[in-house]
Amino acid sequence: MAVKIERGIFRTEKRPKIESFASVVGGKEGKGPLGKYFDKVIEDSHFGKDTWEKAESRFQLETVSLAIKKAGLVKEDIDAIFSGDLINQCIGSAYGLRELEIPFLGLYGACSTMAEGMLLSALITDSGAVDRSAAVTSSHFSTAERQFRFPLSYGGQRTPTSQWTCTASGAAIISSECGEIEIIGGCIGKITDMGISDINNMGSAMAPAAAETIRRYLTATGTDPNDYDAIVTGDLGIVGSRLLVEFLQKQGIDISAQHFDCGAMIFDPEKQDTHCGGSGCGCSGSVMCGYFLPSMVSGERKNVLFAATGALMSPMSLQQGETIPTISHLVHLGRVK
Repeated sequence: MAVKIERGIFRTEKRPKIESFASVVGGKEGKGPLGKYFDKVIEDSHFGKDTWEKAESRFQLETVSLAIKKAGLVKEDIDAIFSGDLINQCIGSAYGLRELEIPFLGLYGACSTMAEGMLLSALITDSGAVDRSAAVTSSHFSTAERQFRFPLSYGGQRTPTSQWTCTASGAAIISSECGEIEIIGGCIGKITDMGISDINNMGSAMAPAAAETIRRYLTATGTDPNDYDAIVTGDLGIVGSRLLVEFLQKQGIDISAQHFDCGAMIFDPEKQDTHCGGSGCGCSGSVMCGYFLPSMVSGERKNVLFAATGALMSPMSLQQGETIPTISHLVHLGRVK
C-alpha cells in the first residue's frame, strides 16, 4: 500500500511500473517541434468520422489500443482504465473505449487528467487490487472550440494570451511488475482560484495551482529542484510558464533550469500561429507519452516530476460570471535502477 507523507502526498510501496505508452496526434501537432516523437500523426482531423466528437473518441481508442499492442498484451490483460476528456460528460472517453470492455473509471480533471489518471492508476495497482491499469486522455481542437468558445465558422479573433487546444491523445499502461519507469509517489492537487475569469488566459489562471502543488511535494519530500532532471507542467503555455517560475522564485524555489511545459513545447508559436502554445487534455498526455517517457527509457532523464494542470470551469459557470478554479496533480517518475 502507498505510504502517506502528508495530506494528499504519498510514496508508493511497490513502485508500480509504466510498462508501455503511446501517443497519437493530429496534423498540426505533427508539424510542430515534437512531431517526430509521436507514435502516429493523423492528418485527417475527422479521423474518418462524421463529427469532431466521434473523431476524438477514435483518437483515444487508437492510442489505448496502440499502448496495449506495444506491450505485447491484449485488452483482457488490463484490469481497469482511467480516462477523461473535455467534452460534456466525458463522452470522448466513454464512446471511444466502450468496445474494449475494460472496467472503466471516468475522470474529469480538465487538462490535469493525464497526471490524475497516472496517479490513480499507480495507487490502485500499488494496492494490489489490479495487476495492470491504464491512464488515458484526449482532446480535440474542434470539440473544445465548439464547447468552450465559438463555432469554427464564427471566425473570431484569438487574443494574445490564448492557447491552441491540441488534437491529441496519450495513454500509459501501469503494471505491478514490468517496466523501466516506476511511479515513486505523487501529490493530489488542491483547488486554487485567483479570481481570473478570462477563458483566453488559462495559463495565468493555472500557474498558481502548479506552483502550490510543486512546492507542497518538494517541501514534503525534503527535495529541491536540483534533485530532478525535469519538472514538467501540463499546458501552462508561454505566459503561464513564466508566471510559474516567478511564483516559486518568490517562495525561494528556483525551477527555471529544470522546468519544461508541454503546452510551450508542442507548437512553434511563430510558424504555427498558436500564440501562447498548446492546451487540452491531450497536450500533456501526448507530450509525456511521446517525448518525456521515451527519454527516461533511454536513460537521458532518470528523475522527473510531472505536474499537469487543469481549469475546472464550464461554459455555464462562465456565463454566470464565475471565476476559474484550477488544479494541478503531480506524479513522481523514476528510471528503474
